[in-house]
Amino acid sequence: MADMTLLTRRALTTAALAGTLAPGLSFARAPKTPIVIAHRGASGLRPEHTALSYDLAIDQGCDFIEPDLVPTKDGHLIARHENEIGGTTDVGSRAEFADRKATKTIDGQSVTGWFTEDFTLAEIKTLRARERLPQLRPANTKYDGQAQLLTFDEVVAIAKAGSQRTGRTIGVYPEMKHPSYFAGIGLPVEDRLVALLKKNDLDSATAPVFVQCFEVTPLKTIRAKTKARLVLLTAGEGGPADLPNVTYSQLVSPSGLKEVALYADGLGPEKTQIVPQDATNLLPATALVKDAHAAGLVVHPWTVRAENYFLPSSLRRGDAAAADYLAQPGEVSAVFKALYAAGVDGLFSDFPGLAVAARG
Repeated sequence: MADMTLLTRRALTTAALAGTLAPGLSFARAPKTPIVIAHRGASGLRPEHTALSYDLAIDQGCDFIEPDLVPTKDGHLIARHENEIGGTTDVGSRAEFADRKATKTIDGQSVTGWFTEDFTLAEIKTLRARERLPQLRPANTKYDGQAQLLTFDEVVAIAKAGSQRTGRTIGVYPEMKHPSYFAGIGLPVEDRLVALLKKNDLDSATAPVFVQCFEVTPLKTIRAKTKARLVLLTAGEGGPADLPNVTYSQLVSPSGLKEVALYADGLGPEKTQIVPQDATNLLPATALVKDAHAAGLVVHPWTVRAENYFLPSSLRRGDAAAADYLAQPGEVSAVFKALYAAGVDGLFSDFPGLAVAARG
């Protein structure tokens, strides 16, 4: 697939129906059973952050659905991977919004497109979702134009309905995206999210919710305002946007993890920080899970994807000469099993059904 190099690391790595989760359903789990977090829903099979994606993930057996949260101009939190929505909606084809196209600097990176903070929720609701990675997931494009964009309240309502439908408690796992950037333009997300957690009876340490973020300061801020469990996200390179002199490598050191445990309940590392891989093979697991557990943190790595593009060559399957070889599914069960064997407490996947099957 010649244009696969156009998929940047950021693009691949970088949600009125309010309701509480179904009463009477227990969130208790066997202590050693890792949770499956549907990354933006079943986003390997449906356009991400849509009811189509979330409902399929629930039906496939996930425990949590994940909405990335960004604000609108009028302060509503909606589920989108980024605040730039040209790549995930039909906004670029809408003549009435042509003059909203802009170039902005988000966490030090210049981005051109259309941004949620320039639209009211009413305007956002006129847009329709489309597949973010059409080169990699062309089958998903048949769902383009079918789904509205969702508020966080609507994602919670989907989890509530899924709990009632399946008899399992379906949790939500929201991510605060670019919170320092949004605070800088007068749209801080922390208090808005806390208010929604309280509104939806998710403001407790036993509620089926985790709040995640790649930044440290927003987690410390929200820690003082909610009892919900918090998770620091980390990557194999770089560092938090709000702390330019701190690296993720420092944060996941044994001493760094003890500091993380002062303001977070869990760690969400990039999966290769736990099970590294080179071009050919998966490599032996690191000590990160053990170190995080020693600090009192649960560990939920991101993100396991099934396509050959994301797998080492020994796990790729199909005709290597085919034009769509990198989009074909590989032997991803080996990745799931390696992470489970490393002792993770849960994991994120674009293919929750496969994650559930490997866990079983």
